[in-house]
Amino acid sequence: MDILFIAEVCSNHDRDLNRCLAFIDRAAEIGCAAVKFQLFKIRELFSAAALAADADLRRREAWELPVEFLPVLSRRCRERGVMFSCTPFYLDAVAELSPYVDFFKIASYELLWRDLLAACAHSGKPVVLSTGMANLAETRRAVATLREAGCADLRLLHCISSYPTPVGDCNLAAIDTLRKEFNCSVGWSDHSAAPGVIYRAVHTWGAELIEFHLDLDGSGAEFAAGHCWLPEQIAPVIRAVNDGFRADGSGIKAPARCERGEIDWRADPSDGLRPFKKIRPQNEAA
Repeated sequence: MDILFIAEVCSNHDRDLNRCLAFIDRAAEIGCAAVKFQLFKIRELFSAAALAADADLRRREAWELPVEFLPVLSRRCRERGVMFSCTPFYLDAVAELSPYVDFFKIASYELLWRDLLAACAHSGKPVVLSTGMANLAETRRAVATLREAGCADLRLLHCISSYPTPVGDCNLAAIDTLRKEFNCSVGWSDHSAAPGVIYRAVHTWGAELIEFHLDLDGSGAEFAAGHCWLPEQIAPVIRAVNDGFRADGSGIKAPARCERGEIDWRADPSDGLRPFKKIRPQNEAA
């Protein structure tokens, strides 16, 4: 099996369509199965009081993804053989995204917003839900809301909403908790930017999908915070994770195909010398 890697572009696109397309191309090249953007409007994301008090929040209007990019991004994803996803952060965004996305991703910060959960479920699209900051009771309510609203294809991501996340706070064992509690596919939304965390999430705790924040070149708006990966950093991790599964084999204890030529070169049980006596004359004649 291959793990579903989701490249999260977040706010690293700089509202530049060509840069957005480059993210899709690069994600496809390094082995991602999906590319995800975010659709928000700062005036509908934060309260008026919060915006009035914080100039940094107001400046984030420059991070908004133009809605007119959506059909172009969706088409490019189809051309590159990857899924297109986007996180809606306001209710109307669900309808704006529905014609284009292969699945909806709901952010941890919106987990308590039942109207948004229900709107995504009503779309009939698969839903991936991040569970950062949530306790099990809150997660149960969110899952119930999605399923009651008709979500038939739900995947949950364990997540720590700290940017970056200290390795010691990742609590990857919660991946197994989510699987047992909700009987669905589970994964890890990474903010650690640590290869060992991703390896552990997959090969020890059974994460079936991995979301990570991608930047192309270190110039993205969120790169300096320390939770984003560059393509050359994450590409070998993706390869190594999926190579690990190819190593599992059948479990039958028998010579592997690649070692069959060595079988007769073992020590002969009669004298302890290599190779087996049955091929020694052939070898000596050669």
